[in-house]
Amino acid sequence: MRGVKDCVPTLLGYLSIGFAAGIIEKTAGLSIMEIGLLSILVYAGSAQFIFAGMVSTGGSLVGIITTVFFINLRHLLMSAALSPYFRQLSSVKNAMIGVLLTDETFGVASSEVARSGRLNNSWMQGLNLTAYFNWIAANLAGAYLGVWITDPEKFGLDFALPAMFIGLLVLQIMHRKKYVLDVVVGLTAILVGVVCGFFISKSVGVIAATIVAASVGTVIERWR
Repeated sequence: MRGVKDCVPTLLGYLSIGFAAGIIEKTAGLSIMEIGLLSILVYAGSAQFIFAGMVSTGGSLVGIITTVFFINLRHLLMSAALSPYFRQLSSVKNAMIGVLLTDETFGVASSEVARSGRLNNSWMQGLNLTAYFNWIAANLAGAYLGVWITDPEKFGLDFALPAMFIGLLVLQIMHRKKYVLDVVVGLTAILVGVVCGFFISKSVGVIAATIVAASVGTVIERWR
């Protein structure tokens, strides 16, 4: 129950982003059942937005699968960061935690680690499942109401996902109060992301920026 309660502050973000995702998926031509399956099986906001965009522009199946795969590779990094706190659990329980881990639940879990120095399995399940069911409901709500919204960009819904991440980033920076370090890490991520995106691809740029910037931040923290 404490995991459920700790998830409540993120629910508004899930509702707004999930609602926007449902609308965009509907306008891309997906059925209610397809949107439901997408939110149940993929369960990744950025991937679902990109999926809907590529479907609406006639993207190839291979291209869609590859893009979604690279976009979701960040979950490997998030899972690796939390895995030391669940080493005592079985592989099945670890898998149950991992498949429902999102950017937002990772952020809440990171805050819990900073506060108490540990994570509890039942707390994590409460956190993850609350976010999961809320996301599915928000997607379906957007899908049902999406028939009356034919132009999501008119209402700024295409910016819903970046807006949420910006909000999470600002809150994290304010909580950490390590402004110089965060600025250096942020500039590093931007530089690497832009360079890789220009010369290789945007998907690779996201992963490269994450790895390089996180490494730079870790090195600076250990030297200080």
